[in-house]
Amino acid sequence: MNAMETLNRPAPVNTPSPSPIPRPEPPAPPPRLGRWMLLAVVIVATGLAAGLIPRWRSRAALKSDTEELSIPTVNVVRAAPGKKLSGMLLPAEVRPYVEAPIYARASGYITNWHADIGATVKAGELLADIDTPEVDQELAAARAGLAQAQAALALARVTADRWAALLKTSSVSEQEEAEKAADLKLKQANVDSAQATMQQFEDLKAFAHVMAPFAGTITARDIDIGDLISPGKELFRLSDTATLRVFVRVPQSVTPGISVGAEADIIIPEMPGRKFPAKIVRTAGDIDATSRTLLVELDMDNAQRQIIAGSYAQVSFKDANPNPALILPSNALLYRAEGPRVGVVKPDGEVELRSVMLGRDFGASIEVLSGLTANDRVIINPSDSLVSGAHVRVAETSPDAMAVK
Repeated sequence: MNAMETLNRPAPVNTPSPSPIPRPEPPAPPPRLGRWMLLAVVIVATGLAAGLIPRWRSRAALKSDTEELSIPTVNVVRAAPGKKLSGMLLPAEVRPYVEAPIYARASGYITNWHADIGATVKAGELLADIDTPEVDQELAAARAGLAQAQAALALARVTADRWAALLKTSSVSEQEEAEKAADLKLKQANVDSAQATMQQFEDLKAFAHVMAPFAGTITARDIDIGDLISPGKELFRLSDTATLRVFVRVPQSVTPGISVGAEADIIIPEMPGRKFPAKIVRTAGDIDATSRTLLVELDMDNAQRQIIAGSYAQVSFKDANPNPALILPSNALLYRAEGPRVGVVKPDGEVELRSVMLGRDFGASIEVLSGLTANDRVIINPSDSLVSGAHVRVAETSPDAMAVK
């Protein structure tokens, strides 16, 4: 039977029958196709989640790593206070209170010397004798010239007086009397000149006896008996070492603690454990532009001659406790057209370039006179491209490692 016949067949007539009692029908089972579709959706969703979530996490991690790598990591250091002046040992030079070379003023031969090196002499004490034959001859000639001038003056005075008396009786003219008066003045001038010449050679003759100009110690003798000397030759060197002058150069950063009258201790390396008191008597009052130091002079008593003049010494100042300058490693500096700068890291990681004023250079470290505080975190070995406003990450370091050694 084909499909057409089935469609053309008349429908059967249903005869009514007694209605049975209705019974509840069991629920129809869900279609099996929908269950498989739900399972497929779950599998697909699980696969997508398994594939996308790692990729999303990887991209998030890559973005985070990129952001982390874009922020440079730097090492920082904090500037440390320098040494305070109190207790600081500064190199110094010890010199005599008065020192002078003694030169010859007259030509001649040394006939004798009376003081050798190390001898203590008094002011005006004879040191050496010089035989001056040429000066003696010139002095004799000067005395003879003075006698001649004085004789001529005496004659001119008598003549002038006589002509003045004759003028009163009109025995001579006024012109002749005036000439005799002028001649008297001329002869007086000749006498004065001769006296000055004689005095000059007498003074020069006095230098034939070399005297000590002040009390002190002979530290050099450059002559011997029979030496021919000429003016300008150094004969002795005399030093007053009862009091010594100590010269020390104080760094600019600690000059506020220096004042006239302040006390200090002088230390001689060859005398360990001993300190000699000294006092500041004057300062140069001007910072040396080359070394940025102040020249300070101290006086110390050396009546016992314990310290030799010219020695190297060290000075330790008392009661001088100014705020010392900060010390920073030299590799923390950036040299720009605006001057030296440093990179300071703020608490939020932002960089600030600050101009600083530098003091003494110690090689590995350098003094910073202004522009920084002890709490600032300064970048070590900063990049030349570092600019203000950049963000950096500070490497984890201990507080001790951040301090300047």
